[in-house]
Amino acid sequence: MTKEYRQPVYAPPKGAADLFLIRHGESAPARPGIAFPMKDGSGDPPLHPQGERQAIAVGERLKTEAFKALYVTKLTRTHQTAAPLAAHLGMVPIVNPDLHEVHLGDWDGGLYRIKAAEGDPIYRQVVEIQDWSAIPGAETRKAFFTRVRRGLRTIADAHPDQRVAVFVHGGVIGAALSMASGSEPFAFLGAANGSISRLVVQGDRMIVRGFNETQHLDHL
Repeated sequence: MTKEYRQPVYAPPKGAADLFLIRHGESAPARPGIAFPMKDGSGDPPLHPQGERQAIAVGERLKTEAFKALYVTKLTRTHQTAAPLAAHLGMVPIVNPDLHEVHLGDWDGGLYRIKAAEGDPIYRQVVEIQDWSAIPGAETRKAFFTRVRRGLRTIADAHPDQRVAVFVHGGVIGAALSMASGSEPFAFLGAANGSISRLVVQGDRMIVRGFNETQHLDHL
């Protein structure tokens, strides 16, 4: 009988962590003249009702995965998005201090959304140079990417050969996948609320395994 060599099935390298990066559900809308609640200098809006529905859908999609830990950021919208999955699994999410959204300086608290929607010249400059530093007081891309890498590395080092769910923000997902793929800095911005991306991390090595899975949201 002739020996057969079938196509292999991917498995993370030995010692790597398999991170599911879940963007929080849709948060409350920005309104002119009414700033979001703030936490440590960051806008901290709760989920919109649609975001709550997205969180439930995320929990249903991931409840059969063998996660060893759940992580959230300091901001309310990630805690609320993680809550349905945490309830399914009987787990308490851990806060990572490095994975909160990019600081937007004078435009934090909801103003960034308004400026973006209005096509403000400074917003257009941010997009052109792919760096938030054009906004007064905002975090630079270099500083943001450095702390996102540190946060992901901290989680991966704590979970070798394990699968982990990490509830984060659109900017964090964009930074992580940009660094992992070597793409332009803003290439992966725009992950959908409630979407799932996947990153395998081993030391300083990061491998993109998925981006913006949304099939579980199709019914919403």
